[in-house]
Amino acid sequence: MSNESGPAYGERVEPGPDDVCYRHPGVRSFALCQRCGRTICGDCQVVSPVGVLCPECTKEMRAPATQRAARSTRVAGRRIAAMDAPVTYGVMILCGVIFTAQWLSATFGGNEVTAALWYAPLYSMPGVFEPWRMLTVMFTHSPSFIFHILFNLYALWLFGRNLEQTIGRGAFAVLYVFAGIGGSLGVMMWAYADPQSLVAPTVGASGAIFGVLAATLVTMRAARVNITSLAVLIAINFAIGFIPGAAISWQAHLGGMVVGAVTMWVLLATRGPRRRKQRVAGLVGLGALLVLASGAYFVVAPAANFIG
Repeated sequence: MSNESGPAYGERVEPGPDDVCYRHPGVRSFALCQRCGRTICGDCQVVSPVGVLCPECTKEMRAPATQRAARSTRVAGRRIAAMDAPVTYGVMILCGVIFTAQWLSATFGGNEVTAALWYAPLYSMPGVFEPWRMLTVMFTHSPSFIFHILFNLYALWLFGRNLEQTIGRGAFAVLYVFAGIGGSLGVMMWAYADPQSLVAPTVGASGAIFGVLAATLVTMRAARVNITSLAVLIAINFAIGFIPGAAISWQAHLGGMVVGAVTMWVLLATRGPRRRKQRVAGLVGLGALLVLASGAYFVVAPAANFIG
């Protein structure tokens, strides 16, 4: 055993450059605030049940609940901003919450939640006009078929995150909403060919999901990446909607794909910081077209005398 004398375990031979009070740089100290970790001298230390605190942390601890809540909100906001794909995760969480409410309503009630959020072309008719359903439907799923939401969430997690990281959060949010509306428009326009579908309700984020897939395909094509595998995947899933008895709205899939692809084309054609105004104008113009299309029944109603 060595006989050399020295400091006890945990002590320093001499104070380091950071061992000074952050409020009094000329005063040496080894005490740290238990909340923020800053060095504080004896005059600045405030004894608390959790140890010594600095004056600022003490002030924050004594602040009204509203101020503490605001600080917590800012912290949560920074954490969300640090996520790689917050819009994708947000949509997934929202779909999960709504699905839970749908299931509870269907199991213990009269399926009121699903009925309040689904979309049928009838809701685009004058006198029954409820256009918000074209948006709410993209966050709903069949409460009696768990694989419906599982497949959509998996597809969103698989493709949505990458696309969001590629084009940005704002652009991805716009694309998702536009594609979802496109899915509703696909269902709506089909009523011109089949008036019986006016009263057929649809649920599901599939239209928006197919829009994400189509947008990914356009992005890969523009980057000259082999798109064969993705194109086959899209084709197979689209074809499933034509299986008799499948109860899958291929119309929503088609509408979502078309609008998703067009939205992605606009984003690619106006990419770059110098074309920001053109990008905004293009998206606003496309959004206006979707809004106008959603009011098509006010101009020409399919089978106006149809009674379900």
